[in-house]
Amino acid sequence: MRAAAVLIAAMLGSQAARAEGSLTVCLNEDVPLYSLNHENKASGFDLAVAEAIAKRLDRTLVIQWFETKLEMDSSLTVSANALLSDKRCDLLGGYPLIKGTLGKPRVQIARLPGFDGSKPEDRRRRVTLGELMPTRPYHRSVLTVVVNGGAVTKPIASLADLDGLKIGIDGGTLADAILMTYGNGRFVNQITHLIPEREDPLRKLDAGEFDATLVNLRRFDAYVAQNPATKVKATGFYHRIGFNMGLVGLATNAALIEAVDKAIAALEQQGELPKLAAAAGLTYVPPREPRIADNIAMSDLAEK
Repeated sequence: MRAAAVLIAAMLGSQAARAEGSLTVCLNEDVPLYSLNHENKASGFDLAVAEAIAKRLDRTLVIQWFETKLEMDSSLTVSANALLSDKRCDLLGGYPLIKGTLGKPRVQIARLPGFDGSKPEDRRRRVTLGELMPTRPYHRSVLTVVVNGGAVTKPIASLADLDGLKIGIDGGTLADAILMTYGNGRFVNQITHLIPEREDPLRKLDAGEFDATLVNLRRFDAYVAQNPATKVKATGFYHRIGFNMGLVGLATNAALIEAVDKAIAALEQQGELPKLAAAAGLTYVPPREPRIADNIAMSDLAEK
């Protein structure tokens, strides 16, 4: 019954569906294990957290699904702000808590991303953007080294242990920058750059084309869920650069954000967040201080 209620709310995720006593949360429709809406089947850790928060606030959850290709770049920042400023939702989940993605935006107006129930004129409209305020984080997004278990048997406790291995990496990503700059270019001749969204380093790793890669832990979990017989294995090494993840809303909605903070704190204290992550097939990593990360500079990539 609970799943059916959430599904109905998700299908009605629009301004017209919002009512007194509801909590409308925008979620990306295609980030497997975080949030996914496929053929009217909704799932994911962010969705489960939104359900738990709404229950604690005694509100009916309404999901407004939206689409954006990248998870942690400026397009998400603008898309989130546009959706919130257009009152498509009260909060947006699965948001990286980084100083540069919060507060007042660099641009004053922006177009809306694609969203469930949108009309052609919605994609042409421009929205005046507001100031973004984060909630308390509810988990942490990390990069992990993944290896072909059939080819690599040595333990990987640091990036230095990648010495001599064939590495495949999505070009132009944070993981790429980390590996290319490590040890003053120590791995440059070991790295093959792949085209993001066209070539999958995990699939190529599984096929034996590479020995190792550095990817988001969520992405690894999602791959294993889709390929249970895979040869790829997580090493347990997490890079020190990571991002706390939470929800974000407009600063004008500070009272709601304060209430959500209390709900997340209660879920954390009662040990509910790891359980929700496990049910979604996600490896849970708890948030860490500072809650909001500084913007990354090239100097931050150097090993300390």
